[in-house]
Amino acid sequence: MPATQILNQLHYKHWADQRTLAAIDQIDAQAFPAELAVARQQLNHLVRVEEVFRARLMEMPEPHTSSNSDNVPELEELGRRLSDANDWLQAYAESLSPAKLGEKIYFRFLDGQSGSMSREEILFHLVNHGTYHRGAIGHALDMAGGLRPADTYTVFIHATEPERRGHKQGEGMGV
Repeated sequence: MPATQILNQLHYKHWADQRTLAAIDQIDAQAFPAELAVARQQLNHLVRVEEVFRARLMEMPEPHTSSNSDNVPELEELGRRLSDANDWLQAYAESLSPAKLGEKIYFRFLDGQSGSMSREEILFHLVNHGTYHRGAIGHALDMAGGLRPADTYTVFIHATEPERRGHKQGEGMGV
């Protein structure tokens, strides 16, 4: 993947995360406490994993020894941490040369197993990991009254580049 593609994916992740946070904020906590708890737990896991991988990318000590916690922070704190992580990831990816993007990092997963990934693979993992957990949050949003936002990559592309909607099939393909 060229660096421009991973940057685009990170912009997508930030956009989708913001839509998800806004939807979670609409959950009626009195009527749907279990659904809100599931959404917060999923966000907590998502944020902690991103913070661990950020430390790995920076070759610093990891801030967490597990991917979740007994005490789940409030939604406001989780949203702030997720936004901070997204801002950092985008700036970090923009700063990498192609050689640095392909550089392998060796680490121990939180379960103690050893692993290695390139910086680009880690960035892609975080995009993909976010998609997986937004899906779980989406189920909680459905159960809390159908608040799930459309957050697919195709929706992102056409929301951020509306000019893509104006073409007919086959147009511009030399046909």
